[in-house]
Amino acid sequence: MRPKAYVETTVISYLAASPSRDIVVAAHQQLTRERWERRDRFELVVSQAVIDEVSRGDAAVAERRLALVAQIPVLDLGDNVNEFARKLLRSHAVPPKANLDAVHIAVAAVNHVKYLVTWNCTHIANAAVRGKIEEACRSAGLPTPTICTPEELMEP
Repeated sequence: MRPKAYVETTVISYLAASPSRDIVVAAHQQLTRERWERRDRFELVVSQAVIDEVSRGDAAVAERRLALVAQIPVLDLGDNVNEFARKLLRSHAVPPKANLDAVHIAVAAVNHVKYLVTWNCTHIANAAVRGKIEEACRSAGLPTPTICTPEELMEP
């Protein structure tokens, strides 16, 4: 059985974006494309929050992003997810302005997803906040997804 991996919006955005002139972003884009080619090692999932986010912005780019997630199962944003997202915000595991980031974490935790894959190193894949997220999951009796970037997820 392949492990489940929740693909957060930033990963899809890196895949669909035009090559960046910023060397760090360009490297992340290239690495993301390389990892995407080996995505069959995982059972990928997204949520309606990802679908909503990738639908925004430039129509042509949104179309590319939507095509990337078209065949990926969509997890429910039910009451349990919304309740845990609010708990993440109340406990300051993520800041109030990061409401959607709390939803991504909550979807992965409530659905017992093994990995949450993201390039959001501000509010999600951040060593300073991972402990707070883990504590919030523990106190809610939920497993903490392994939060990682595509680079961390699998060997080259």
